[in-house]
Amino acid sequence: MARLFGTDGVRGLANSDLTAELALDLSVAAAHVLGETGAFGNGRPVAVVGRDPRASGEFLEAAVVAGLASAGADVLKVGVLPTPAVAFLTGMLDADLGVMLSASHNPMPDNGIKFFAKGGQKLEDAIEDAIEARLREPWSRPTGADVGRVREHPEGLETYISHIVGTAPARLEGLRVVVDCAHGAAYRAAPEALRRLGADVTAVCAEPDGLNINHNCGSTHLDVVAAEVVAAGADLGIAHDGDADRCLAVDATGEVVDGDQILAILALAMREKGTLRRDCVVATVMSNEGFRLGMRAAGIEVIDTAVGDRYVLEAMKAGGYSLGGEQSGHVVMLDHATTGDGVLTAVHLLAQVASSGRSLGELAAVMQRLPQVLINVKGVDKGRVTVDEGVRVAVAEAEAELGDTGRVLLRPSGTEPVVRVMVEAPTAEQADSVARRLAATVQAELAL
Repeated sequence: MARLFGTDGVRGLANSDLTAELALDLSVAAAHVLGETGAFGNGRPVAVVGRDPRASGEFLEAAVVAGLASAGADVLKVGVLPTPAVAFLTGMLDADLGVMLSASHNPMPDNGIKFFAKGGQKLEDAIEDAIEARLREPWSRPTGADVGRVREHPEGLETYISHIVGTAPARLEGLRVVVDCAHGAAYRAAPEALRRLGADVTAVCAEPDGLNINHNCGSTHLDVVAAEVVAAGADLGIAHDGDADRCLAVDATGEVVDGDQILAILALAMREKGTLRRDCVVATVMSNEGFRLGMRAAGIEVIDTAVGDRYVLEAMKAGGYSLGGEQSGHVVMLDHATTGDGVLTAVHLLAQVASSGRSLGELAAVMQRLPQVLINVKGVDKGRVTVDEGVRVAVAEAEAELGDTGRVLLRPSGTEPVVRVMVEAPTAEQADSVARRLAATVQAELAL
């Protein structure tokens, strides 16, 4: 049977794959497993529960809260907040467990459950496996005064915003910024944090109604923020995804500044301040080769990991590094957060623009992206992508064609039923041609 947990929690079509019953059972199992590993400490355990604005989050939140309270945990409901805010509050409140209901950048009908351990840390694979193994096991239910209690914690938003503002290395006066909130979890936190630091902020896609999250907006639709920046004559634009653990940007001309470029800008700024530990930055195999070349020229070492911010985080902790991230806009700054935080990233990116006196476009020029094409192939058996002989032959032929001038990467998505085909080449035309040829092979060989 396939593993229930993916690279970022449990996700699926809400009320079909991810049901209220499953949400309740997962919460009970998580309480039991984390309690046994000592994460709860002494006394009654406390759990922080937050969600993004999806309509399905309303009933899934109720199920999660019911499961936790029935297992004897007190619950603090922080409402609609970014995923990194829930992680931060779990640590700041010294809670024993955090739960976030979100499917991040996925379409509105999907949802997900992500657990955080004490300190706001992501769970290790072994803990997730233990939770999955204990789903629906017989257990002794607390009764009377031993059941958990539930209360609202509305001050969580203000606590999180104050934390983000307090990390800023510079004020943002003089900057005109457009922020696309994706009708998601950061619709209040992102604009408010930047305004408190002095930026002139225009917030777009900041009116969530439960149904419009990520719909033709946010970090997966950068044309929206780009058009708004150009029309308003703003200095730059920021775009988040539904749960705001990502941050992508556009410069004053509407040109995209991706996660690799943001990571490069922050790496140089942190090294200048002496906060880039060991002069290293952690990235994934999906990072553009131009990022590696730019960092090498600057004397900064790049540590590669598998795709997924959890793997970036693991490598950062193991090596004692302070900065890591992904091309998709997940940036982890361990001096200030336990996970990727889009609002935190935006604040530090804008602070570098403000303090340097240079435009975002100028700062992003520290690296030159090789043309890169990414195709998501749907309706295939993603588990066979690394073993199918036809696919392996096609990849070998593509790599021979590109030689040392490009790169090919095929990988199964950890959050969606697709195979991602990525090709980098000297020209956009060649990258597109090779990627389309490989995608066609994957579709033909692995079709369900």
